[in-house]
Amino acid sequence: MTPAHPTCIVTGSASGIGAATVLALARAGYHTFGLDLNAEGAERVALQAGLEHAGTRHAHAHCDVADEAAVVAAFVRAAEFLGPLDALVTSAGVVDTTPFMDITVAQFRRIHEVNVIGTWLCMREAARHMQPGGRICAIASIAGLRGGGLSGTAAYAASKGGVIALAKNAARVLAAQGIRVNTLSPGATDTPMIATPLSDPMHRARIEGLAAQKRIGRAEEIASGVVYLLSPAASFTHGANLVVDGGIVMP
Repeated sequence: MTPAHPTCIVTGSASGIGAATVLALARAGYHTFGLDLNAEGAERVALQAGLEHAGTRHAHAHCDVADEAAVVAAFVRAAEFLGPLDALVTSAGVVDTTPFMDITVAQFRRIHEVNVIGTWLCMREAARHMQPGGRICAIASIAGLRGGGLSGTAAYAASKGGVIALAKNAARVLAAQGIRVNTLSPGATDTPMIATPLSDPMHRARIEGLAAQKRIGRAEEIASGVVYLLSPAASFTHGANLVVDGGIVMP
């Protein structure tokens, strides 16, 4: 049975898809705890969620998801605030648009530290705090399916492909604990993370032209997919990758 107020940790909660997810979860009756390097933004989102959805509680912590000690400490704080943990959404991530031949090893490593290692660390800590019935949604990207080709390039595409593979492994391992694990792969979404490339009208038009719907997605549309994957309606959805992209990647 779903508790009256299920609980969720959301990484990358200060803006974009993470912020939209906090607000969508609050609308669905969740208490949330956000993690982000942008503490001011995370606080603003937590306050907004509480104001807009009376009866729900929201807090945040400053955290670099690639820092193991910081992640462990943040999950302890989240557990103290939320109580039993029901769900995790790993939305924290960084994008890189450096061309294949120009990207440095340092850049490549940092992208993977945040996007892949950060996702794994948060999954691991969530599993330590969850009871059977827990669920995890990792935010990947269609870049991980297509090999880039939108705004993110080699390092970003490789990292998001890694998130998809990581989540499938977690789904196999954590099923024994009664924890569901899925990924959601957005297409190009109008968020601060890709605001710079999308500010180029020609680039934006090219990306829009790839989608059957001929448009860029909104963060709220991605968040709706996350809420679905965490809901009882998705109780038999496990180890899956939900593509929400307006019709770019179609089998």
